[in-house]
Amino acid sequence: KALEELRSSLYNELRTSEGAKRQQQRFCGPVVMGRVEFNFPIFLTLIHYSIDWILLAFFKTMSLLPVSPPKTTPFSSLFSLGAIMAFASGLANTSLKYNSVGFYQMAKIAVTPTIVFAEFIHFRKTISFKKVLALAVVLADVAVATVTDLEFNAFGACIAIAWIIPSAINKILWSNLQQEANCTALALMWKTTPITIFFLLALMPWLDPPGVLSFKWDINNSTAVLTLALLGFLLQWSGALALGATSATSHVVLGQLKTCVI
Repeated sequence: KALEELRSSLYNELRTSEGAKRQQQRFCGPVVMGRVEFNFPIFLTLIHYSIDWILLAFFKTMSLLPVSPPKTTPFSSLFSLGAIMAFASGLANTSLKYNSVGFYQMAKIAVTPTIVFAEFIHFRKTISFKKVLALAVVLADVAVATVTDLEFNAFGACIAIAWIIPSAINKILWSNLQQEANCTALALMWKTTPITIFFLLALMPWLDPPGVLSFKWDINNSTAVLTLALLGFLLQWSGALALGATSATSHVVLGQLKTCVI
């Protein structure tokens, strides 16, 4: 009888839109910034890239790091990419702090046309009408899937809008630099990560609240943060591999698969 009552209550909870939204936020929301209450998105991003740099340094020490970008690669290109990555990743995590997952995904929809427009302006790159229709269908489906989870926050909306342009530029620069310079994803990460860390340090006083030193760094919280940083390294590496093998537009559409998983 107790099991039947529990099953009935869960069913009633899940079949309503509000109940489904609460379950989504509980299980699929930002865990570290939610349940762990680590409300420092820029510092979280900084930890992520610091772990990246430590792992890359270990790979380099063990002679596992592939060949670095050619010396002909301009330092200005590497510097620009590292700086843009700091803004793209930092603002993305800040957007997740202040916005619902649905609003975050809606903002991601705008990245695709931004990439197409930017590549047309700077590289005169065009896409076929069939691809335009395919992109429109994908974006419409994502919009339908996430529109029920929209929670508007003025500051969060500004952060989400500010994130769109650096996110698009980051994908374009990474894809072009990796393909034109013929360098591996790990080698490019090794060159740009220190620059990204520098700009994240500069962003922290502006976007992170005070009190990071007073955070409860116990075993559970520290493990959650470090686990997220390790997963972030794998995410960045896999994303870099995809950008080097395909294009910025293909990568952002692939990213919409995460919406389906959520």
